[in-house]
Amino acid sequence: MIVTTTDSVDGRQVAEYLGVVAGQAVMGTNVFKDFFAGITDILGGRSGSYEKELQKAKDLAMEDLMEAAAELGADAVVGVDLDYEHIGTGEKSMLMVSVNGTAVKLG
Repeated sequence: MIVTTTDSVDGRQVAEYLGVVAGQAVMGTNVFKDFFAGITDILGGRSGSYEKELQKAKDLAMEDLMEAAAELGADAVVGVDLDYEHIGTGEKSMLMVSVNGTAVKLG
């Protein structure tokens, strides 16, 4: 499955637009990750635990997107947009990734 942020696939023509598809992943963080991310924020540097959670959430959202496109018989998803959100605070903190695009059949 071809997935691209552009509105076309280089060298291929869109034969049919099948509809908008989406994928979401909401990942819970925990107090320990929040604590260590807070220390990193004070001292500077990257937060490896949050980066891993973001990557996992992105991967899951993309898998959902591709599954939704495959169910429509798509060859590709074009115009893909990724959005990241942090929801809540403290122990009820969540990371959300949503991704959407247009499922297409290529000619």
